[in-house]
Amino acid sequence: MEAIWTSLVAVTGTLLGSVVTHVSQRLSSGRAERFTRSEALRQERIATYSAFAAALEDYRHGQADRWYRGQDDPRGPSFLAARDEAHQLRTAARQALYRVRLLTDDPEVVQAAERAYRCVWEVSNAVDRAGRDARDAGARRAIEAFVSLASPLLR
Repeated sequence: MEAIWTSLVAVTGTLLGSVVTHVSQRLSSGRAERFTRSEALRQERIATYSAFAAALEDYRHGQADRWYRGQDDPRGPSFLAARDEAHQLRTAARQALYRVRLLTDDPEVVQAAERAYRCVWEVSNAVDRAGRDARDAGARRAIEAFVSLASPLLR
């Protein structure tokens, strides 16, 4: 009878050890999966946010060039080329904005991105140099504000 009890305790211990090991491995696997997904999202956000800021800077420069060329000769070939380039840069910035919207669940960051895009768009609509300079400075500040709001999401 003692051998039966010893065998029963051994089998129960083995089964209990297997169950505990299984549960522990499952919890560990879930944590690893969540970490991997979180890190992939973080990396995607880093790439997207920096690409958006870069696209806005390129667009801002294109808008400034468009404005200056329009002051020189609003119907000339250099203005038309600058305008076309600014349109292409605007499209790239808009595409980057869409990616920011898709990856961001913080409404303040999305609003800051949209505000920065609008500020850059306004640069070429200035009437005079002082207005252009003010809009350009506002666009730079708006881009910086976006980066400042988005950066905590990357830590």
